[in-house]
Amino acid sequence: MAQVPQTFFDALAVRTWCGLALTALGRAREEIDAINVYPVADGDTGTNLYLTVESATTAVEAVFAGYEAGSGAGSVPAGKPSLADAARAMAHGALIGARGNSGTILAQLLRGMAQVLTAEGETPHTDGDGLRLALRHAADSARQAVAHPVEGTVLSVASAAAEAAEGAEGDCGTVARAAYRGACAALAATPGQLAVLERAGVVDAGGRGLVAVLAALVETFTGEVPELSGAVSAAVAAAAAHGRVEAVQVADCADDGPVGAGGEDGGGGPAFEVIYLLEAEDTAVARLRQRLDALGDSLVVVGGDGLWNVHVHVDDAGAAVEAGVEAGRPYRIRITHFGADDAHTRGGERPPRERVQRAVVAVVPGEGLAGLYTEAGATTVLARPGEPPASGELVEAVRRAHAREVVLLPNDADLRHTAAAAAEQARTEGIRVALIPTRSAVQGIAALAVHEPDRRFDEDVVSMTSAAGATRYAEVTVAERQSWTMAGICQAGDVLGLIDGDVAVIGSDVTAAAETVLNRMLAAGGELVTLVLGDEAPEGVAEHLEARVREAYLAVDTMVYRGGRQGALVLIGVE
Repeated sequence: MAQVPQTFFDALAVRTWCGLALTALGRAREEIDAINVYPVADGDTGTNLYLTVESATTAVEAVFAGYEAGSGAGSVPAGKPSLADAARAMAHGALIGARGNSGTILAQLLRGMAQVLTAEGETPHTDGDGLRLALRHAADSARQAVAHPVEGTVLSVASAAAEAAEGAEGDCGTVARAAYRGACAALAATPGQLAVLERAGVVDAGGRGLVAVLAALVETFTGEVPELSGAVSAAVAAAAAHGRVEAVQVADCADDGPVGAGGEDGGGGPAFEVIYLLEAEDTAVARLRQRLDALGDSLVVVGGDGLWNVHVHVDDAGAAVEAGVEAGRPYRIRITHFGADDAHTRGGERPPRERVQRAVVAVVPGEGLAGLYTEAGATTVLARPGEPPASGELVEAVRRAHAREVVLLPNDADLRHTAAAAAEQARTEGIRVALIPTRSAVQGIAALAVHEPDRRFDEDVVSMTSAAGATRYAEVTVAERQSWTMAGICQAGDVLGLIDGDVAVIGSDVTAAAETVLNRMLAAGGELVTLVLGDEAPEGVAEHLEARVREAYLAVDTMVYRGGRQGALVLIGVE
């Protein structure tokens, strides 16, 4: 169905732009991956940009869904979100989902725009003047986020787009067209700014992705899909014709190559890439930038208002994480080792590594469980409370597992459709994927316990599915608001005990509620109790529950794990 052009930049325009940008990057993802040569030819730029925009799109859709669900209910204002609501959601979603260097910079570009779009409070929309200001602030803030900016990259393309927009007079469509044309011209010029691009005969991959995002902006306001300039199209086509670059085969190097890393060709860089989200004050982040800049290179720190996305290449990964701990609370920590013979140090010449036969990919709600699953051999995707992973993030994890066969454990009933979409995408790439509909991390633990990679795939899947299905699950948490439940009306702050997804207990004491839940579950029988404690669980709750099992339920074993910051205070599994 044809897209209806948006006259002003309002909440619906933000939603439309995100959706169109995601579609555009989906079409161009492989092409962008293939031209990624600076400074590390690892072929992930298009994928990382796609995942970043997918996270932004999911956040915006959640805002609209909240208003639609809340209209007339009293808990959420009736009507539709404001421009500020949608812009903030877009920026936050991009920040928490940013992948790779180009994705991190794109997140800052979107945040820069959002800062302008939200400056006037709850205004319903802005016009061409507002869009010009937003594009300029976006380009400036992105450049400031990079420790050592390099021309001929996405930063150059963003600056050119902003400059072209400033010279355009008219509505949002006119400004968007000017920004797009300026970006295309700058992208075509990138080979002349970076010798490595010129030698490879390609334009900058991150800049190419930004052009796709700006093309979606033009389509949002005009209904037209602009074409790439001849110079850009020729460079991309030439790269594709020559199978550019073998880098697409280097799948186990996670980042698309940071702006300013290493030398001209990006060779001989530090041994580790470190990425994490960080909760910290602005003053602490200023000190963190200085420390990380001294530790390594490729430093990009984006965000604000207490939440940051940190990206750096270092030789001492532990020191980089410790710097984050000193600044605040780092989480979703990802450390990639650039080995002596990988793309980071050999310019993308490493042959593709052999796939393993089978792997398990699991979504886990806390750092502690992520460690447990990893020790058991699973590839994990960390889901922060209230921020579920997008399908693209699950697909990336399946690729990262580098296996012919993959068992996917979503460990959350709400992720069923997301996991199914990820499985379908992975199947189109030739990977055999079985989705086991685990609804809790404790069911995933049970499935992983019987996993045997040496037996036939179907037999393994059946055994894991049976183990998960035989495990009842529960959680003890705190109510965030007043609501109706299966056990009656709860108030904000009440302790809730949920069994198999339904509220069964409403109380005021965590330990008492957990004991009541456990007793009800064991009344139906069981041989093993699994307890997973969150960081905010009260002291002594595990010991109390273990003692209760020993006293009242003979021949029932108990296993206790630390889940970290996982949302629920206690997770309980009975099998």
